[in-house]
Amino acid sequence: MIRVAEALSHILGDVQPLGLEKVHILNALGRVIGEDIHASRDIPPKDNSAMDGYAIRAVDSMEAGPTNPVRLRIIEDIPAGSVPRKTIGPGEAARIMTGAPLPVGADAIVRMEDTTRDGEWVTISAPSRAGHDIRMAGEDVKGGDVVIPKGELLRPAEIGMMATLGRSFIYVHQRPVVAVISTGDELVDIDEEPSPWKIINSNGYSNMSQVADCGAIPIYIGIARDKKEDLAEKFNAALRADVIVSSGGVSLGDYDFVKDVIQEPGNRMHFWQVAMRPGKPLVYGRVHGKPFFGLPGNPVSSMVSFEQFVRPALLKMMGHVNLYRQTIRVILGEDIAKTPGLTHFVRACVDWHDGRYRIVTTGDQGSGILKSMVKANGLIVLPEDATAVRKGDEVTVQLIDHSLCMTSEPQYL
Repeated sequence: MIRVAEALSHILGDVQPLGLEKVHILNALGRVIGEDIHASRDIPPKDNSAMDGYAIRAVDSMEAGPTNPVRLRIIEDIPAGSVPRKTIGPGEAARIMTGAPLPVGADAIVRMEDTTRDGEWVTISAPSRAGHDIRMAGEDVKGGDVVIPKGELLRPAEIGMMATLGRSFIYVHQRPVVAVISTGDELVDIDEEPSPWKIINSNGYSNMSQVADCGAIPIYIGIARDKKEDLAEKFNAALRADVIVSSGGVSLGDYDFVKDVIQEPGNRMHFWQVAMRPGKPLVYGRVHGKPFFGLPGNPVSSMVSFEQFVRPALLKMMGHVNLYRQTIRVILGEDIAKTPGLTHFVRACVDWHDGRYRIVTTGDQGSGILKSMVKANGLIVLPEDATAVRKGDEVTVQLIDHSLCMTSEPQYL
């Protein structure tokens, strides 16, 4: 049996990022870019107006005010997308729209609301300094700059920037295909009516959802019965994937055959059992060269083990640098008993109240109580050597979803 940190270090040292693929930018959201994106030109390419108004020489407006307006002759209208044809001279102005290029001779914009137009003349009631409301050429991006370095996570802002730069196709890290297998004679699939001694296969669906949640591609191989031949057949079908994840069959029972299969020729078991609760009977190895995770069969154990080991590995394979869930420190609201020797992951609900985090456990912590995960948005992490924690102690909490990032009301108002 190995410690959590040792198991995680071993797994992340064993998996590597996948290769690159070329995709349209609309299919790149949430992916990790595999190339540097350079600007081929300045953005904006020319000085242009940041407002609807009038392009003028700033010196002509220096004396302007509510009681001393300045009157300028309008020599041109410049819509966005057009090219100015005239030069602005003393006492002249050009009506200009947002985004339109600045005409020669102009060095300032007077906003529309600070003017009054009368035919070919405009009256200005406020001064404008040189450079006011002008977007300078290259103020956003300079030609030749690396605008998005490889390794960056692509958000809507990066997608918009690549569109601005005229890049419709880019190289990103591939997403691993993950084969998901459930094991056990006691399992029936979701659309079957279970008899009193059967249970519906929840692990297959929760594990596939966890795969999809981190951006990888799940494929469902199905339920392997408690026979070596059936298990080997399902493993063989899973070889078309990049990673194999199974649940169940990794403990010490007479019908737990996953360890036997992974130790057959062509396969290799790297370790079995991790000093944690829930999730102790975890297997990691290689099946014909493919990374293999043998998760426990109990629903909570399966999900918690996935969070700690499978998710970071898949993120690394997709080129991510930030592999781990955020943790926060929270004052505990109740006593929690614990035996030393195992790292405990206690399901809990965290919220923000009166300017601080507060936390409560989700009730019964049995490894088969899936409701404890349904209620949870965090895992209280209790280290191996801890024996008990008391109400009022500060504990580390691993956040397992984004619920704390969202509120029902805008908090800035």
